[in-house]
Amino acid sequence: MTSEGGRLERLALAGARVPFRLKVAAVWVVIFAVLVFFFWVAQFDTEWMRDNFTYIAKGLQFTLYIAVGGIVLAVVLALLGALARISSNSIAYGISGFYVSFFRGTPLIVQMFLIYLALPQVGLNLHDQVPDLFPQTLANQLVLDAAVAGTLALGLNYGAYMTEIFRAGIQSVAAGQGEAADALGMTYRQKMRRVVLPQAFRVIIPPTGNEFIAMLKDTALVSFLGVSVAQAEIFRRAQLVGRADFKNLEALLVAAALYWALTIVFTFFQRRLEARMSRGYIRTQDLTAASAEEQKHGGGGGSIG
Repeated sequence: MTSEGGRLERLALAGARVPFRLKVAAVWVVIFAVLVFFFWVAQFDTEWMRDNFTYIAKGLQFTLYIAVGGIVLAVVLALLGALARISSNSIAYGISGFYVSFFRGTPLIVQMFLIYLALPQVGLNLHDQVPDLFPQTLANQLVLDAAVAGTLALGLNYGAYMTEIFRAGIQSVAAGQGEAADALGMTYRQKMRRVVLPQAFRVIIPPTGNEFIAMLKDTALVSFLGVSVAQAEIFRRAQLVGRADFKNLEALLVAAALYWALTIVFTFFQRRLEARMSRGYIRTQDLTAASAEEQKHGGGGGSIG
C-alpha cells in the first residue's frame, strides 16, 4: 500500500514538472487528431476544397473592408453615445438612450434588411408625399449597395453595445482627475481630450478588440442581402461555389477555417496590445509604490558606508 502511494506521488510530481503550456499543446494535438480522423471517415472531397480554396479566400479582403468600416463607425457612435449618456443634457441623453435601446433590442439581421430594403421605400414615400422638400435625387441617396448597407448596420448595432463599454471606461477614471483638470481651467473638451479619454482608452480598448473579432464573424450576415460576386465576402463566396458544385459542406468547412484563422490572428494582436498597455500601467503602479516606500523610510537620504 505504501509503495503504491509512493508511486502515485512520484507520478503526480512528474506531472507537475511538465510545463502547463506543453500539457495544453498535448490536448490540442489530441483534439486535432480526433478531428482529422472524423474528417477522413466522412470522406470529404478534399481535392475540391483545395481547388476552390483560393476563390473563397478572395473574399477575405471584403470581409476585412466591411469589418473595418463597421468598427470605425461603431467607435465614433459609441464615443458620442457614451458622452451623451453621462451628459446632463436631456436631449443628448434621450437620443442616446433611444439609439442604444433600439439597436440592442432588435436583431442585427432585421436591422440590415431595414436599411437595405425599407430605407429606399421610405425615401420613395417621402418623395411622393412632399416632392418639393424631398426631391428624387435625395431619395436616390437612400438606395444603398448591399455591402454598404451591411457595413452601416454592423456599425450601428455594435456602436449601441459599445456605448456602454465606452461609458464604463470613461466613468472608471478617478473623479479627482477631472477635478484637477477643472482646477487648471480646462474646458470640457480639453478635459476629455487630454485627461479623461487617454486614461479611459486603457479600459476601453480590450473589449473593443473583442467586439471587432465578433464583427469579423458577423460580416457573414451581409451575404443574406444578396451581395454581388464582385463584392462577395467569405461566406457569400462559399455559398455560391458550394451550391454550384453541390459541395455545400466542403465550402462551409473552408469558410469556417478562414474565419477561424482570422480570429486567431486578430486575437494574437489583441493580446499583444493588451499586454503592452497593462505593462505600462503596472509599471506606473510599481513606481508609485516604490516612491511611497522610499518616502516611508526617510526619502532615501544616502547609503550606509
